[in-house]
Amino acid sequence: MPPRRPLIGITTYHRDRSQRERFHVPAAYVDAVRLAGGLSVLLPPGDAHPDEILDAIDGLLLCGGGDIDPAQFEGHSGHEAQYATCRERDGFELALVRGSLERRMPLLAICRGLQVLNVLQGGDLHVHLPDVVGERVVHRLSQDRHTLHPVRLEPASRLAAVLGAADVEVASWHHQAVARLGDGLRAVAWAEDGTIEAVELLGHPEVLSVQWHPELQVADADSPHRRLFRELTARAGDRSAGLRRRGSEPPAIPPRKA
Repeated sequence: MPPRRPLIGITTYHRDRSQRERFHVPAAYVDAVRLAGGLSVLLPPGDAHPDEILDAIDGLLLCGGGDIDPAQFEGHSGHEAQYATCRERDGFELALVRGSLERRMPLLAICRGLQVLNVLQGGDLHVHLPDVVGERVVHRLSQDRHTLHPVRLEPASRLAAVLGAADVEVASWHHQAVARLGDGLRAVAWAEDGTIEAVELLGHPEVLSVQWHPELQVADADSPHRRLFRELTARAGDRSAGLRRRGSEPPAIPPRKA
């Protein structure tokens, strides 16, 4: 029998009560995981036992979506451009990331996902990027439309090695971004206006974290963005095979102290 495809948990958007109550996520995330050889399972926010979820999956993908509630990081209040905040989603995703780091689980954090990782590690965010860097680089056209712009990567970074490039054009769709980096994080990619576009977590090579939306740029088989999903599923598959051989979980890494 062929080896089991790695199971990738994909977080969903907040609980939508606009019509019939539902959870949802753009299909592009699922399609990108499938193209990379993974199986997908959606992880709606609010489950009381995120550790049980993490025990059942091989890798984790944090998708984009609405803003993190500024109450999650000190010294910030709301902004008129803020949208779709959801404390249920914030708490769930912070717990998932904390548990994934303890397990050394492969993680791909996209857009809001990068911001969740930064906040978990004690960092904070620019709550509305145009107020800080202006409009020289447009990071989104609207809440409903993304744009494209170039990003420069640190050539020696692990991310550049995965992408196979030191400069890429990215699909950008955000109005918030990293302000102060969290503990153990280092910036490895930047937009032309200085906005941090990717981070790496020291000691955690299994973590990939980008501010842009690579799921929108995987149609071309040679796309560097598709390589992010291949790296996620490959690491998830290796981790799953290793756990089956050992019959146990890897040693847990203590969480960051509050």
